[in-house]
Amino acid sequence: MPRREPLVPPPYATDRETLEREVEVDVFRASGPGGQHVNKTESALRLTHPPSGVVVIAQDSSSQHRNRETAFGRLVERLERLNYVPKKRVATKPTAGSRKRRIEGKKQRGETKRQRGRVRHDD
Repeated sequence: MPRREPLVPPPYATDRETLEREVEVDVFRASGPGGQHVNKTESALRLTHPPSGVVVIAQDSSSQHRNRETAFGRLVERLERLNYVPKKRVATKPTAGSRKRRIEGKKQRGETKRQRGRVRHDD
């Protein structure tokens, strides 16, 4: 789906009444199978949400009303994804036990490497 340049930063409203006011609705003829009926009815919808720049298209059904519901559902889903703010990570220190295990592992590895001495050829 295309996306235009947002006019306003998140968070965006996701309730239906606000979206109906903010959104631009374009109605057009759907593409794809369906024969002559598809070529005559303007049942596909394109919703453009200028504050976020999100554009959503619905042409799944032959009913403009059902496509409108589908398009608004998709728009709400996209806006909720844009509104999501990940939680800040809280830095933690390793426990004493994990520090001890790490040092022990390093000591074992160092000992293994020390035992790999040069090979002497006794002639």
